[in-house]
Amino acid sequence: MIKKITKKADLGVEDTAQDWHPADIKAALNKAGYTLSSLAEELGLRSGSMLSKALTLSYPKSERGIAEAIGVLPQIIWPSRYELDGARKLQGFQKLESSRRTKRLQALAEGAQA
Repeated sequence: MIKKITKKADLGVEDTAQDWHPADIKAALNKAGYTLSSLAEELGLRSGSMLSKALTLSYPKSERGIAEAIGVLPQIIWPSRYELDGARKLQGFQKLESSRRTKRLQALAEGAQA
């Protein structure tokens, strides 16, 4: 497994979650008796490439299918994409807007208390 460290310049936060390496995910699928193509066929997807994208990019439906085939929760395989309770983490613009909204609400609350 690799350690992902990404500097969040906009938010001043570091994300140190360890996602499984794509090769580890493929190996776990092979141990469970699947290839990306066979799992895609079972899930009703057009091709294995739709699942292979989920190894490096966020595709919730494909992530759930892979995790179910391996027998673990998606947040175990991709902790950088999920909260501990299984909820999706906000990413990109949504995360930035959420941070701005939180700061704005905190400033309003502090102003109301003063």
